[in-house]
Amino acid sequence: MIEKAIELLKAGEIVALPTETVYGLAGDAGNDTAVAKIYAAKGRPSFNPLIVHVYDFAAAEKIGVFSKAAKKFAKKYWPGPLTIVVPKRDKKFAALATAGLDTIAIRVPAHPIMREVLKSGLMLAAPSANISGKLTPTEAKHVAENFPHIYIVEGGKCEVGLESTVITFDEHDNVIVLREGVLQIEDVRGRSRASHQPAERCSIGGPGGPHGEHKKIISPGQLLKHYAPKNPIRINADSPQPNETFIGFGNMKCDFNLSERGSLIEAAANLFSMLHAADALNKPIAVAPIPNEEVGAAINDRLTRSSHK
Repeated sequence: MIEKAIELLKAGEIVALPTETVYGLAGDAGNDTAVAKIYAAKGRPSFNPLIVHVYDFAAAEKIGVFSKAAKKFAKKYWPGPLTIVVPKRDKKFAALATAGLDTIAIRVPAHPIMREVLKSGLMLAAPSANISGKLTPTEAKHVAENFPHIYIVEGGKCEVGLESTVITFDEHDNVIVLREGVLQIEDVRGRSRASHQPAERCSIGGPGGPHGEHKKIISPGQLLKHYAPKNPIRINADSPQPNETFIGFGNMKCDFNLSERGSLIEAAANLFSMLHAADALNKPIAVAPIPNEEVGAAINDRLTRSSHK
């Protein structure tokens, strides 16, 4: 079962895997098409950044920049239900999984099956294996009810059944709790915790679903702008205006094309990389209309937030 899961994941498919928290719908975090398949399968309403699961701290350091305090927490609580948000080491890595941000949420899970898969070298985005808004799955049968056609690795009932605790660090390297979880960290008593004001609430997607975060930290899931280009964006544009960089969809003349064949999954996979490329040209950006259905709704949600001023 594990060998089959690894084979599918390396081929860009998605697989349901057990963690100690809940079952996750996993895909190669570095493969934007695989991550787009996760969003499409879940019916996820927007491109909330996902937690990237890795085998150990050495693997985590390859993709994230850990401060002195972040290293201390990682070495104390990993493997386990703790997610740490740190700056990305490579800004181009996992563009869709991190919603185009320069930070990345990383966890080293403890479940033996998940660890065996990660030992292969895969780094997995793995939000909870349920359709958005439905109950979180803690047994394989729960996953099968929602995803009968997705390969599921049976791992028994999840030991914890609650989401991971998510933390980050301020400019003084003090820990900030972005999401309360099963792991209670005594080190943070009396320190800053996440704001829970709805207008500023953010969300991180990992096994366990979206939850509130801190409003001052540039971390996964900021409500208004996950990725805000330097240049203005005009959406639902039928054609470009003079001096605009035009991002198209379908068979049309444009500077960048999210999907010439009109595939919403392909468009989702290309979204952030093409926004970055267009922004680098330092001109206003126009984006063609995207069908507001299935994962297209998430694309439009993200474009709307990116164009918000």
